[in-house]
Amino acid sequence: MDHKIILWGGFLVFVLFMLAIDLGLFSRKAKDHVVTPKEALTWTGIWAALSFAFAGVLWFSWDWIAPESVAQGITHTNATVLYLTGWLVEYSLSMDNIFVIVLLFRYFKIPSVFQRNVLLWGILGALLFRGVLIGVGAALVAQFHWVLYLFGAFLLFTGTKMLLSKDEEGEDAGDSAIVRAVRKVLPVTDEIKSHHFFVRREGKLWATPLFLALVVIEFTDVVFAFDSIPAIFSITTEPVLVFTSNVFAILGLRSLYFLLAGMVDAFRFLKAGLSTLLIFIGAKMLLEHWIHFSPVQSLLVIVGVLGCAIGASLLWPHPKSTAQ
Repeated sequence: MDHKIILWGGFLVFVLFMLAIDLGLFSRKAKDHVVTPKEALTWTGIWAALSFAFAGVLWFSWDWIAPESVAQGITHTNATVLYLTGWLVEYSLSMDNIFVIVLLFRYFKIPSVFQRNVLLWGILGALLFRGVLIGVGAALVAQFHWVLYLFGAFLLFTGTKMLLSKDEEGEDAGDSAIVRAVRKVLPVTDEIKSHHFFVRREGKLWATPLFLALVVIEFTDVVFAFDSIPAIFSITTEPVLVFTSNVFAILGLRSLYFLLAGMVDAFRFLKAGLSTLLIFIGAKMLLEHWIHFSPVQSLLVIVGVLGCAIGASLLWPHPKSTAQ
């Protein structure tokens, strides 16, 4: 059997199994369970540990995993650093996604007990879409190298726009064109009495606010993916590293949401840090022929930017967080 089939088959089975445990799919009470901060912290640690453990797998098995990349000069050391850099970038960018999800749940008034089910389907949809987008992006980059410059310009524009924009994305999304389109197709009830996305009333199918929230979450992930996918391609175009770093970042999204949901206002400078990160990555892609950053240097810059943003948020907290 081809070792690629063994590699990808084993990886996907492992990912789905761990995701099922994380989401409590083996428990009958999972849908009615409210995730506690302790559980969220535990699973955030587990997913982070698994992400670093996979870096160890790359270190020891890179020659077997991607022999063609080794022939092109990508050593096990470079592969491990590139994977960790990509994972950190994707994980960091997912935090901005989390903040928007918090605002969306507030807008649609989704009780905590039902948020788990919405996030389950949101994560599964994100994994599917990211896989498709990564495949398309890898094919484009392999065929047309200049596409990387388009990615760089897009990231530079997006980072600047994010830096100058206001923090009202989630509230605007709640009354967006996508929501209005759903309301035109399906009648929507204002009540949330169960974890169901649809209910029947007098023989007619009605969507619930849970379905509206899910649609908007999937839509916002599509928007964020157009930032994160070019960002990972600025670090490496190796499909194995691009896909696995994205998968591990997304898998940690649910637990990270429940961990940070109550602390959104505390990270007041994180958005500026993420904007700076996108600007740096975009500029690096556009100037690669004149200015070269090694994988380790890129990793240090990314860690430094995020560390400064988080440190500044702790030193100068938002008035909302200090008032609570």
